[in-house]
Amino acid sequence: MKKPGILLISYYWPPSAGSGVQRWLKMSYFLQEMGWQVHVLCPENPDFHLRDPKLLADIHPDIQVHPLPIREPYQLWRRLRGQKGGDAAAVLEEKNHGLLGRAALFIRANLFIPDPRVSWVQAASAKGTALVKAEGIQALISTGPPHSMHLIARRIKAQTQAYWLADFRDPWTQWEFLQQLPMLPFARRKHARLELAVCREADRVCTISPTFQQELQARVGRPVSLLTNGFDPRDFPASLYTPADVKPGRPIRIVYTGIIDAIRNPFPFLEALLALSQAPEAPRFQVYFVGKVSAALRDFLEAHPALAATVHLVGYVAHEEVFQYYAQADLLLLILTQSANAKGNIPGKLFEYMATGRPVLALGDPKGDSAELLRAAGAGKVFLHSQSTEIQGFLRDFSPQAIRPLSESLNAYSRKALARKVSDWLREGLPAKEN
Repeated sequence: MKKPGILLISYYWPPSAGSGVQRWLKMSYFLQEMGWQVHVLCPENPDFHLRDPKLLADIHPDIQVHPLPIREPYQLWRRLRGQKGGDAAAVLEEKNHGLLGRAALFIRANLFIPDPRVSWVQAASAKGTALVKAEGIQALISTGPPHSMHLIARRIKAQTQAYWLADFRDPWTQWEFLQQLPMLPFARRKHARLELAVCREADRVCTISPTFQQELQARVGRPVSLLTNGFDPRDFPASLYTPADVKPGRPIRIVYTGIIDAIRNPFPFLEALLALSQAPEAPRFQVYFVGKVSAALRDFLEAHPALAATVHLVGYVAHEEVFQYYAQADLLLLILTQSANAKGNIPGKLFEYMATGRPVLALGDPKGDSAELLRAAGAGKVFLHSQSTEIQGFLRDFSPQAIRPLSESLNAYSRKALARKVSDWLREGLPAKEN
């Protein structure tokens, strides 16, 4: 018997790396295992700056991937500026854009709606429509940002009447990235119209946190489902739960994984660390930032050589290598965003953090969704970025703890459990579409 088909429309797919690819790379694997035939429509030559070729091994061997060429303005933008590569979004972190930079931001904000990948919509929707008809695919899943992926699904649905699940990993009109752009009123209105159309026309809409869920429901006037990020126990080596060697006088090892950028502020933590480095009888620390960090962080460390032997910038590593750093950690550091979306910000790595059994020190909103998850799991402490004295006190009093075993309550956040939820949604929706 032929398996029911899903067409996943995603900009991010291996060898792309980062949280944008992990969510559906993992869930698509389990959906394939649960009796679905998964097809993936993705760009053949996307413009992303983080790559992890090892993630290709995580694609289920029976998933059918359909790459399609894409032309992106970011490539032209870098040629004009004499740049060879890098993160296109990092232009927002620059303090002095210059005339060319300001013009490029203005064009990005007001002509490329909802995002620069909108140029791919026509070709991708034609390709997707043909796939749905040729393969008998019954369900569409679009995941954004970039939110152009939803526009592709919208067109395919109009031509095929396939069931459509629209997944919002970040907000659309209220997304912090969008709020930084020099956008004219007509452009904001167009974003709002497109967001409303997508949410009204999709059969089901989901997002990653309770706050985003409530805010989107209020904006579009329809129910929105909750589908958090999660973790995959298959990624966790058994050695991760072996107690670390804690010798008297050994420095406390703190690990941060992920990006540090303009909306993730590590400086209250670093200032607390600096103060403790100058305090008598304070504990010693070794801190590892594993991932891409901002120029501002590098500048801070250059300006404070007292931290040179304490703070280590590891750089980006393959996802499987991150677990080596988890295994050596006594404490995991989580830097939540300082932005309009801060309350609903639940980074994907939080679930991995909790599943390691290591305590978590977080900087962010103590009343936000991430703080609630940490409290419910008894997994860590959240401080406001302004609570520098309290952060310093926490670090001064911290001592390595026994590794917590994986809690049964965390099983609800396994990628397999989340994929089961998606599978149930699709199976519930498909009979109604067929009748």
